[in-house]
Amino acid sequence: MEKKWHKQRKRLFEIVEVGYSLDFVSRMYDLLNVLAIVLNLVASILYTFDEIRDRYATIILAVEGITVAFFLIDYLLRVFTATFLYPDEKESKAILKYMFSFMGIVDLLSFLPYCLPVFFPAGTIAFRMIRIIRIFRLFRINAYHDSLSVITSVIVERGQQLVASVFIIVVLMLASSLCMYSLEHEAQPEVFSNAFSGIWWATSTLLTVGYGDIYPITTLGKLFGILISFLGVGMVAIPTGIISAGFVNQYSRIKKSAEYGREADMQFIKVYMEENDAWIGKKISDLKLPSGMIISVIKREDEILIPRGDLVIEVEDLVVIGAEPFNTREHIQLKEIIIRKQHPWVGAKIDEIDISRHSIIVLIKRRSRTLIPNGNTVLRAGDKLFMYTQLHFSGAKDIEV
Repeated sequence: MEKKWHKQRKRLFEIVEVGYSLDFVSRMYDLLNVLAIVLNLVASILYTFDEIRDRYATIILAVEGITVAFFLIDYLLRVFTATFLYPDEKESKAILKYMFSFMGIVDLLSFLPYCLPVFFPAGTIAFRMIRIIRIFRLFRINAYHDSLSVITSVIVERGQQLVASVFIIVVLMLASSLCMYSLEHEAQPEVFSNAFSGIWWATSTLLTVGYGDIYPITTLGKLFGILISFLGVGMVAIPTGIISAGFVNQYSRIKKSAEYGREADMQFIKVYMEENDAWIGKKISDLKLPSGMIISVIKREDEILIPRGDLVIEVEDLVVIGAEPFNTREHIQLKEIIIRKQHPWVGAKIDEIDISRHSIIVLIKRRSRTLIPNGNTVLRAGDKLFMYTQLHFSGAKDIEV
């Protein structure tokens, strides 16, 4: 009974999290989630228009109430299945880890401000302002698109550089405000009245907005303003350049993983040579292995052979292949999936499978054979797939390499 209950909870987790195209129930829940987010935001925006609010207030409030109820149910389901989101943690710790995560807080604030006025009527205005945080729930949509997930990856990866660049801009803003106060205070005491009154001017000038509501009138003030304007162009370019470089690196990494996935996912593998293998009867020098990959050693019966270019590979040889490690500090999360007889992928070629654009089948284990997949590889029942993907597959096992 306990095992069945555990299985049902895991299935519920697979439905609540982002599913893959063959899991109809999970994909329908994903669609419902996105629809609820969009409808809630549309209702919040329409409610700000007086004419629309006066005419359709009942409908708008009904839509908001229904979507908020969905957010509440969604939050409870995610708390209930948090142990599968963090499988290495105890259940209580996994729940707390989700609740205090960024998306956990956003999920909570998606419905909590709507309910609080019932218990605290005096704080209705303040709670309505907190509802603005609900817009961050749009990050949920980020999980449904591989291209959008690159944004999160770049910001996290380049976080220190971005913080450093923002710190430089803040320091320059404060220094500019102090300097402009010294230059303009006597000429415009009502405008630059104290050391921090130039913050607005420094912000609009450094960020190249230039509203023109506050500006220098002295010669030295104008010259200093020109200098700060030039510096502003350079300062804004720093975080822009950091993010742009991060996007280029991230897409290059994805492309490299797609093309050279087998190099990135292992350091040494053992391959048992069978009679029909293409390498049988060939010299090692004729194998044309990819750059960064070598045959490290060959075991032939009880003899260990050091591979040379003229060594011929024979049936029943155990070939140990070495590859360069993946050059990154990050761990790669793979999924191990066994294709059952009734699975729709059975008999299909890899390039015909409807999977995410950035999902990669890294390796196929077929009985005792290890296959390097390509687009023409036909999947069979019993195949064990090792995949790099962000999708959730029913019964998949996570592997960190």
